[in-house]
Amino acid sequence: MARRLAVVIWPMVMSALAACTTPPKADAAATHEDVQQPDPPKLNAEVEELALLPPVAPKGSKLDHSGRTQKGRASYYADRFANRKMANGNRFNPDSNTAASKTLPLGTTAKVTNVQNGKSVTVKVEDRGPYVDGRVVDLTPKIADELNMRKQGVAPVIVAPIAVPQPDGAVKLGAGAAEASPQEVEQATRDAGIAAR
Repeated sequence: MARRLAVVIWPMVMSALAACTTPPKADAAATHEDVQQPDPPKLNAEVEELALLPPVAPKGSKLDHSGRTQKGRASYYADRFANRKMANGNRFNPDSNTAASKTLPLGTTAKVTNVQNGKSVTVKVEDRGPYVDGRVVDLTPKIADELNMRKQGVAPVIVAPIAVPQPDGAVKLGAGAAEASPQEVEQATRDAGIAAR
């Protein structure tokens, strides 16, 4: 009798234990919602207003933390600058998306657009310059190729900051954030935040 009882009870006990240790199956949508994803930076009214303002031609070398679009001429680094130390302490790589600006804070991410052909490239300000009147940005040879300006050497450009490090360590979204993808804005904000520390 005890043996028969064990044969009947044992499967019931095992079944109950399995039910206790097996987690309930969750709905795939509910599981996805429960995972905390960081919110992408939000575009605010100030970004929209900045995007509507006409570009300015920066004068002098006073830093501009406003995020406003700039206009002027772009040139590119000569080959002899390869591996030289830049203003942020890194070595210059001609095949990078590095840019030099007199007025944008180091660590700023911006979209540079060649006005003559509409081609755009996102760059990160890591150096100072150019030191020629009317020029707003120096680019790497790689970027000059992508903007199709290398043959002429200098081209009229619009520089739209996406994310600008602030003196207090914060990051401000600039006019370029209005047309950037959420992924571009998120990456630019992350990079600018590192530079602002």
